[in-house]
Amino acid sequence: MAAQRPRRQPTLDEVAERAGVSRSAASRVINKAPHVSRATRDAVERAIKEMGYLPNRTARALATQQTGIVALAVSHDDPELFADPFFAQVIVGASAALEETDLHLLLCLASSGQGRSRLTNLLHTRGVDGIMLMALHGDDPLTHIVRRAGLPAVYGGRPLNFEPQWYVDSDNLGGARLATEHLIGLGRTRIVTITGALNTDVGRARHRGYREAMIMAGLTPYATAVGDFTETGGATAMKSLLDSHPDLDAVFAASDNTAAGAIRVLIDAGRSVPADVAVVGFDNLGIAERTDPPLTTVHQSVQALGKEMTRMLVELIAGHEPPSIILPTKLVLRESA
Repeated sequence: MAAQRPRRQPTLDEVAERAGVSRSAASRVINKAPHVSRATRDAVERAIKEMGYLPNRTARALATQQTGIVALAVSHDDPELFADPFFAQVIVGASAALEETDLHLLLCLASSGQGRSRLTNLLHTRGVDGIMLMALHGDDPLTHIVRRAGLPAVYGGRPLNFEPQWYVDSDNLGGARLATEHLIGLGRTRIVTITGALNTDVGRARHRGYREAMIMAGLTPYATAVGDFTETGGATAMKSLLDSHPDLDAVFAASDNTAAGAIRVLIDAGRSVPADVAVVGFDNLGIAERTDPPLTTVHQSVQALGKEMTRMLVELIAGHEPPSIILPTKLVLRESA
């Protein structure tokens, strides 16, 4: 029996003929160009589906000078970072946004010298069409690498030392105020805070929100311990605060992971949560429902952060200039406060 010949792939001309449009119109639809009528787009997309047309990526890359790849670079050197619930949700959001495009996501750890060198080479050779950056600390070398490259770039959260043209951030200052005001509304006055890393804008903004809420209520900010957004860091900071301020009656933690570590230490020290010490976190990740008691926290849509960053980058790659975005936050009440 003769071997069956492989099915020939339809051409762009054949797709255009089936759709009843010109070849250039079909090409604009396939390349997601703007200013294409809905009727033309629907007709071409229907023809593509019916005929099983697959664009020639190599030809498209040559024609558009694009790779079809965008990078998410994180200023960190531990691969397990991407298993952290926060970054995992960012990636889920980014991937969801890319489902609407032909772009692929490349994850880059770029804290070490070797990681930064790889990223520099990637950007210098135009190995990606654009880049998103997260978890920047201080005067992070990543910002200088990316600004020199001149590629479309979107920041997840604002860097500490400059305001980029395009970023997506959450209302960290307002959310921290909400958390602290809630604790004050419960009648707590000896409210301590465990910050995030203070060489980050998010860490400083949440700390500032706590201080502003206390001062506006006529209270003196009680005590601060510097954390790093992790459960281990939260536990260490909570032990220090209990030693220095044993009469504390509430904790605002700059992340849910931090709050989980703090609650564990409080319970081990014989403090009842919330009867003795009320605790509020920030993020509203899955861990907030698993602490004992479940955690009152400030909700930020982490998936939306990843999704909006990616959508913004896609717009920039397409030649548009979208506005930056600050996502809202809200308080989610559970048993810890």
